Amino acid sequence: MKAVALDAPLPVDDPACLRDVELPDPEPGPRDLLVEVRAVSVNPLDTKMRMRARPKPGQWVTLGWDAAGVVRSVGAEVSLFAPGDRVWYAGAVDRPGSNAQCHCVDERIVGRMPASLDFPAAAAMPLTTITAWEMLFDRLRAGRGEAERGRSLLVVGAAGGVGSMMIQLARQLTALDVIATASRPETAAWVRELGAHHVIDHSKPLAAGIREAGLPAPDYVVCLTHTAHHYPQIAELIAPQGRFGLIDEPPAGTIDVGLLKRKCASLHWESMFTRSLFATPDMIEQHRLLCEVADLVDAGRIRSTMTESFGRIDAANLRRAHALLESGRAIGKVVLAGFDR
Repeated sequence: MKAVALDAPLPVDDPACLRDVELPDPEPGPRDLLVEVRAVSVNPLDTKMRMRARPKPGQWVTLGWDAAGVVRSVGAEVSLFAPGDRVWYAGAVDRPGSNAQCHCVDERIVGRMPASLDFPAAAAMPLTTITAWEMLFDRLRAGRGEAERGRSLLVVGAAGGVGSMMIQLARQLTALDVIATASRPETAAWVRELGAHHVIDHSKPLAAGIREAGLPAPDYVVCLTHTAHHYPQIAELIAPQGRFGLIDEPPAGTIDVGLLKRKCASLHWESMFTRSLFATPDMIEQHRLLCEVADLVDAGRIRSTMTESFGRIDAANLRRAHALLESGRAIGKVVLAGFDR
């Protein structure tokens, strides 16, 4: 099968950082689907893992997590899907990635693809959807429906993939007042379009921005990027007994948990790969949430966050996508679709 892989960690401007290769077709395990990949999207994780990979001599590492495609065959114990089903998923961090024509994935982390989307629009969504959903409802334990009326959520760095989904989920499934941060006119317009009630500029002190907007201290705060930089301001602005969540990896020693003590605020870390990495008993929750979001998409309540298509799935286009993400200028998600036969 065709795939895009690497054999050494190299900067994105090196043409050898991602290469077009031929690899053997994978064999599905008992709970696996063998998926014919039709489209993928690129996440900041891809760029980080490209630089962290340490392949053994003669071995290739295939990156990529978001995928949408068609089930080609199933393992002996599969019960949720059948050949021919259209699926979307974000894969597992400890298995080969989705930048390949064929990909094996455990059915418990796979959802039914929205009927109303094509493969590229669907591929933009799974990883960020799972991350945003788990942060809101599993880590911060925000209540659905009217349970959060009168309370607010601040999303720092809201114009990226996860923020784009978090705004939509919070607006559609909760009564939270959603405050998004953005520092450019185009990103501010994007988060408003997705449903943010208020927008403040994260290039300026956040606590002052909340006060100047006349907003009460947010009960929930989620920081999606540059947490080490924003954390002191977050500790200042968060409501007493508030809940703070993050997804990035601040350098050691930059997060002083003691700053949260006087407000009795809690800290929550989200990693959407934990369930698959440890095969937790609730691993199937990712299947369930992806299917529920597919229903929301088909009902017109949630939209794809695809903003750019870089063409077919090959090394040159994936290098372009990695470069865009590393620039910090991406809005929403970049997708690629199809392999040359």
